[in-house]
Amino acid sequence: MPKYLLIMRGTDESNAAMMTNIDEMMATTRQFIEEMVKAGVLLAAEGLDDPGKGVVVDFTGEVPVVTDGPYGETKELFGGFFLLDVASKQEAVEWAKRVPAARGSKIEVRRVPGSDEVPQVRE
Repeated sequence: MPKYLLIMRGTDESNAAMMTNIDEMMATTRQFIEEMVKAGVLLAAEGLDDPGKGVVVDFTGEVPVVTDGPYGETKELFGGFFLLDVASKQEAVEWAKRVPAARGSKIEVRRVPGSDEVPQVRE
């Protein structure tokens, strides 16, 4: 079965809204994870730390440049993910529509190519 990554993307506003009801959001998210486990589709799920604690390594120039967060020019931030093993893109979309997310958030659904689809190094 194909794997799909449900990428949680939020804005400053949606992240702030989520934090106002964090206990409820965490309980709802735990329940959602349990549903995916029972359905046998969840491979992994992780949230990410505050973007202000991260860095970006930028390869635009000749030498990589490291910049501390937060990233003022970023409109949406990658906040975490669910990795699912499902039968189709449509099934992944149906799970994505059920993700507990604050208003203004987005869930990006991306297929993870299988190892047979990645170009192999020829020796």
